Amino acid sequence: MFKRLRSDIQCILERDPAARSAFEVLTCYPGLHAVVLHRLAHGCWTRGFKWLGRFVSHIGRFLTGIEIHPGAVIGERVFFDHAMGTVVGETAVIGDGCTIYQGVTLGGTSLYKGTKRHPTLGRDVVVSAGAKVLGGFEVGDGAKIGSNAVVIKPVPAGATAVGIPARIIPSKSGESADVTEGPRKFSAYGVTQEDDPLSQAMRGLIDSTASQEHQIALLWQAIEKLAEARQGDCVPAEAQRRECFEADKLNQLVGK
Repeated sequence: MFKRLRSDIQCILERDPAARSAFEVLTCYPGLHAVVLHRLAHGCWTRGFKWLGRFVSHIGRFLTGIEIHPGAVIGERVFFDHAMGTVVGETAVIGDGCTIYQGVTLGGTSLYKGTKRHPTLGRDVVVSAGAKVLGGFEVGDGAKIGSNAVVIKPVPAGATAVGIPARIIPSKSGESADVTEGPRKFSAYGVTQEDDPLSQAMRGLIDSTASQEHQIALLWQAIEKLAEARQGDCVPAEAQRRECFEADKLNQLVGK
């Protein structure tokens, strides 16, 4: 028990730059308290003490603001960061190393008792603030759920899900959805600028427009040279011989 508690404290120290000491984490982090109380509630639930498990879960919800059904399965090194208003359903499974932020719902869309109604999160999944993952499907290892996303279908391992309803952005090289270069590292709140499909579309349009303007300017310059060689003037006065499109400035605005 104490070994697992030390592991939970260490994972928080690694992922939260605001955490200054193990004592601070142990005494002031409701996410840790919620996990510890859930283990007690889950132990009661699996041993047939259903009411007692629900009551311990209720106490945990009152003390931490995090509601975890005692029937849910939570792995090791799971970090509920802030996590006020987070709800985890009865048949949900949270794998080792997952990080869950505030306002997250791991909910179900079915009313049939005894069925798998809630999602299963693989290892090292990040579920960002306000996200809703609804249904009895799987979210693969290393996947990321963007803030306020509504996920209603499976997410492949390493992929990123953003938007309402969520769009799936495949991982690069079939690995982690963390597209930052260098060794893989923890990415707070799950989504980097490279994961935003709207930003990607805007950058594509900006680059295409800049390329087209460059080609048009080259064409007018070539026509102008031909006209000078033939001692004529066939270039319209309004022809744009120079590039004016501010691609760099627009790319900065969309985060490139």
